[in-house]
Amino acid sequence: MTSQTTPQEQDYPLSPVPMDQRKSLWSMGFVLLGFTFFTATMWAGGSVGVAFDFSTMLLVLGTGNLLLGIYAAILGYIAAKTGLNTALMSRFTFGEIGSKLSDIILGFTQIGWYAWGTATMAILLVKLTGLPESWTTPLMVLFGFGFCVTAFVGYRGLELLSRFAVPAMIILVAVSMTIATSDAGGLSGLLAITPSEDMTVAAAITLVFGTFVSGGTQATNWTRFARSGKTAVIATLLAFFLGNGLMTLIGAFGALVYQQADIVDIMVAQGLATLGILMLFLNLWTTQDNTVYNFAVAGCNMLRTRRRKLVTVGGAAIGTALAVLGMYEWLIPFLVLLGTFIPPIGGVIMASYFIGYKRQYPDLAQTKLPAFNVPGLAAYVIGSAAAYTSPWIAPIIGVVVAGASFGLVLLISDGVRERRAQVMGTV
Repeated sequence: MTSQTTPQEQDYPLSPVPMDQRKSLWSMGFVLLGFTFFTATMWAGGSVGVAFDFSTMLLVLGTGNLLLGIYAAILGYIAAKTGLNTALMSRFTFGEIGSKLSDIILGFTQIGWYAWGTATMAILLVKLTGLPESWTTPLMVLFGFGFCVTAFVGYRGLELLSRFAVPAMIILVAVSMTIATSDAGGLSGLLAITPSEDMTVAAAITLVFGTFVSGGTQATNWTRFARSGKTAVIATLLAFFLGNGLMTLIGAFGALVYQQADIVDIMVAQGLATLGILMLFLNLWTTQDNTVYNFAVAGCNMLRTRRRKLVTVGGAAIGTALAVLGMYEWLIPFLVLLGTFIPPIGGVIMASYFIGYKRQYPDLAQTKLPAFNVPGLAAYVIGSAAAYTSPWIAPIIGVVVAGASFGLVLLISDGVRERRAQVMGTV
């Protein structure tokens, strides 16, 4: 009995999600929206807000978030069709051992976000309440382990928190943006504001896309629970285009009106300090639990263990340690890293599924996969190099080049294999 119930209790970390465990659009939408409602995303919006006029800013935010939504939705569709998350798809794409590369990259980025969110909550709580500075580290430890409680429970815990937190955050955001619009002098006042910083449109779109691309790449951890590909696509677009778009828009509004990108600072300026603290707590918790859940899923694949709950607690411990060591100061270089080296993973997985496997993965449990899938690994390296050296929108270049490279390398490999077989046949 235990062996039958363990995968369900652990949210199927090493196997496809069966159809009788799939979730509705309503359920999935709440979980994904809770994930994308993230304080750090406002930083990207704030940086864009001070660099463009109002209409151009809206165009940049809309384009960046639409591209992010489409990227995440394609991966979400594959996850719903196969019941697999990104970590498990990587076995088909990069090989049994090669997939550990994506586990390390994705796991590291997610635990980095967890550390940043934990540090942010502790530092800002001390700042807003006037607590002694000596409380900062103990609060980091408290939040570091407290935020992981709902992730420890699994999908059900994430959903329950999001059903409460998402509507509350939407209401708080609506109140704040209404006040901001009024303080700016209405729409005419917003249109009259001139940029105070310089940034190219390509750089701005890269920033918006790259800020949450690691989350989009691992949203498959929840879209694999979707009842259909259509459900996964709609829920993902709702979260990453509208939800993430709303967060970047709030940051841009704050930068325009108050010269602040953080929603907490904005609410303090509006006289809503208490609501600001509540907003911060809900905002971070609904992302933190999803983030450490992502780490646990990648960790389970890397270690080949079903003990997701144990890996979750381990991830929380690592994230807490990084927070105490100063992760709060590393955000900007961390974002550059995410936007460059993560999107090519998604690009290769898409190409592998649609081109390599013709939209039909074999049974993972019954299939002997190679230790290293050379076409997949080669395509990832090429895509990452292209993204790193690109003067244009690096994440998009990484996805496109990685996907195209996979198709080309696969074609060449098949040609070499056929030629070798012909030569051996004539010997």
